[in-house]
Amino acid sequence: MDKLINQFEFGLFFWQVLIFVGLILLLKKFAWKPILDAVNEREEGIKNALESAEKAKKDMENLKSDNEKLLADARAERDALMKEAREIKEKMISDAKADAQAQGEKMINQAKAAIESEKNAAMADLKNQVASLSLEIAEKLLKDELSNKEAQTKLVEKMLGDAKLN
Repeated sequence: MDKLINQFEFGLFFWQVLIFVGLILLLKKFAWKPILDAVNEREEGIKNALESAEKAKKDMENLKSDNEKLLADARAERDALMKEAREIKEKMISDAKADAQAQGEKMINQAKAAIESEKNAAMADLKNQVASLSLEIAEKLLKDELSNKEAQTKLVEKMLGDAKLN
């Protein structure tokens, strides 16, 4: 540093200052404005990019909330459909049980009616056979008893006696 101070020349200093001021003026006139414009333009671009990013972030949040709302709505709709399907299933099962029970009772009643009619028919047939058999027996007995004149008279008297008692 002592060397620089010892070798100082005023003329050289003057010209260096003059060139430096000229260079500053030239830079100010020709370069400073385009550099500032480029810096301002870049600053605007960055600001716009940040605003766009913020807007995109808000849009994404809105889309996310909309998607969550749609998902919640879809879940609610699915739950409602499942509940309705369960109710329909239970109704179908209860209807089928009621129909089956009604049909079972109908079949039981039909079977009872068929059994009763078969029983009545069997009873009527049995009564007819008993009556027929009784008539045959009575006919044979009467033939035997009426073939004898004395037995006939006794039978008529007995019947007349029974008729008076009643």
